[in-house]
Amino acid sequence: MGWFEPKTEKSAVPPAKAIWAICPKCNSHFSKAQWKKNDSICPKCNYHGRLSARERIARMADEGSFEELSPEISYSDHLKFRDAAGDYRSKVEAAMKKTGEKESVVTGRCTIGGFKSVLGVMDFSFMGGSLGTGAGEKITVAAETALAERRALIIFSASGGARMHEGILSLMQMAKTSAAIQRLKAAGLPFISVLTDPTTGGVSASYAMLGDVNITEPRALIGFAGRRVIENTIRQKLPEDFQSAEYLLKHGFIDRVVARSEMKGFIVKLLDLFGVSK
Repeated sequence: MGWFEPKTEKSAVPPAKAIWAICPKCNSHFSKAQWKKNDSICPKCNYHGRLSARERIARMADEGSFEELSPEISYSDHLKFRDAAGDYRSKVEAAMKKTGEKESVVTGRCTIGGFKSVLGVMDFSFMGGSLGTGAGEKITVAAETALAERRALIIFSASGGARMHEGILSLMQMAKTSAAIQRLKAAGLPFISVLTDPTTGGVSASYAMLGDVNITEPRALIGFAGRRVIENTIRQKLPEDFQSAEYLLKHGFIDRVVARSEMKGFIVKLLDLFGVSK
């Protein structure tokens, strides 16, 4: 027997994420098929996992009723931003390829339970659902369409906040979208805001908290600054459930926590209560 044996190739073992869906809240492992069958909801802790914009739309809009608004609107690289990880343009184009979307939000006319609505859904997979000039413009157009056509506006938020690659113009979208929603409210038309996991930063600090009714899914993370930033600032330990949907409901920031399976029915009831036309 020789001193050295020929090197044999090990059989390729797929990474865990290729086989398992892992709940980010309780770290439980499930087969991806089970996770999908359960509507991306953890059967152990009831955490409601993230959905793409198109998945949300399919669950909310009446079949065949969704007509997309301003699909051509995309990002603006007015700063020609670049950091150590590369240039902004390349990052956005990678997000486009990954999601099939041009921006972090998809908007459109539809009916929900027969009620005339404008639906906007943010996609966290697109650069963390960040609010840039393109996303702000799409949300503003959605609000203006709802105003012009006397429809309700429903927005599902999922965001890490303002897209800092676009500088002050990204922060300007907070005021721009909030003003558009205020015009809608002044006309007596309802805005229903659904905050999903996560809704933070400049989005939670602007239109996401301006709903006539603010609702969320179980265990969603909702807040402005992160836990570590707050604790280091105030020099205090925060409660374990701080910034959770249930904590915000208890302290009056949210009107209702609604399970995903009940979301459409609950919104239909709200639209009927608000007297939205069919």
